[in-house]
Amino acid sequence: MATPRVWPIGSCSCCGTPRLVCAWETLGSGWSWSASTSAFWPAGSKSSIKGSWSAHPRCCCDHGQACRADARAADVRHARRARRDRRPATVSKDVALELDGVEVTVTNPDKVFFPRLGKTKLDLVNYYLSVAEAALRGVAQRPMNLKRFPNGAEGEPFYQKRAPTPRPAWIETATVEFPSGRTADEVVCTNAACLAWVVNLGCIDLNPWPVRAADVDHPDELRIDLDPQPEASWDDVRKVALLARDVLGEHGLVGYPKTSGSRGIHINVRIEPRWAFVDVRRAAVALAREMERRAPGLATAAWWKEERQGVFLDYNQNARDRTVASAYSVRPRPDARVSTPLRWDEVAEADPANFTMDTVPQRLAQMGDPAADIDARAGRLNGLLALAHRDTANGLPDAPWPPHYPKGTDEPIRAQPSRRRRPAV
Repeated sequence: MATPRVWPIGSCSCCGTPRLVCAWETLGSGWSWSASTSAFWPAGSKSSIKGSWSAHPRCCCDHGQACRADARAADVRHARRARRDRRPATVSKDVALELDGVEVTVTNPDKVFFPRLGKTKLDLVNYYLSVAEAALRGVAQRPMNLKRFPNGAEGEPFYQKRAPTPRPAWIETATVEFPSGRTADEVVCTNAACLAWVVNLGCIDLNPWPVRAADVDHPDELRIDLDPQPEASWDDVRKVALLARDVLGEHGLVGYPKTSGSRGIHINVRIEPRWAFVDVRRAAVALAREMERRAPGLATAAWWKEERQGVFLDYNQNARDRTVASAYSVRPRPDARVSTPLRWDEVAEADPANFTMDTVPQRLAQMGDPAADIDARAGRLNGLLALAHRDTANGLPDAPWPPHYPKGTDEPIRAQPSRRRRPAV
């Protein structure tokens, strides 16, 4: 029998015999140690059957249960000592950064956020500071939903839409209205200091609204989210992205592609802030349907998953309170991929796995930001809205909204097709 773990733990509580001696006397006399229950058991018995316990045969008393309790207490003390022994000799101290004239404290800077890479919270902060100018192009002056990962990329996140309190006086906010009619003050980043502050809260990626704080009811960005279905390939996604570029161009709009950081591609389109959320979403629906007509089986506008095939153009990402990870956001994936802007001539050959926390800062420094001029290319939705009016005239209703949104006036039945009631025969 393998020698069990036995620790010197003082005297046996029931007989006063030194506990180590009491334990060793037990060995070799038909009893064995079970680490799972912290107790000695008769040889051949199942330690999971707690009722089989009796006194140690060689113990100087009849109170085996007390000896078992001592063993359990010893196990706890041993585990505590082991944990203490594993602690580093020095505990990492908070790091104070001077940014934009204010001090930002990074707490627990050595906390590992990407275990497979060994990347820490401070590594993540430093990444965002290295790409701050380009990253701010996607989030500056925009209300932001905070998606916080207190235990790193492989832990469970939670969403915080209301700006945390207390917070530094220099953190700006904007009041936004949700589909329910409720309102909240959300964080608005304007500089690198704010980026570092939200990352310190555990935000791995940045999730801004498509509006500016000065006008939270009129988006200045149309967002095209290409979501590949399980059977779709990365090559399919690239083909749909290139088709989207052409359709946008035909309707007077300029798209700026970026990897999503996962399996898809996002295309951001600057627009004049003249249209309400419902109109921007309707334009996105019209675009999705037009692409489905041009590439059936490859592009789809079907909202219900059971009806989709190929690459879904998620028009509902343009609804109020929906957000998409912004450009240069690190995504909560094991390899710390980054949602990276691309030139259109890169799309056909781009591999999302090549864009990570380690590679993107150097790429940005060498070639600049492919979306650097996006703010100067704001277009109008007139062309896409004309498509929407044509679809309506041809009898196409609005597309389904997400479940918690108010039902649209011309929205079809909001029920999965396979679960809809069939008319009686």
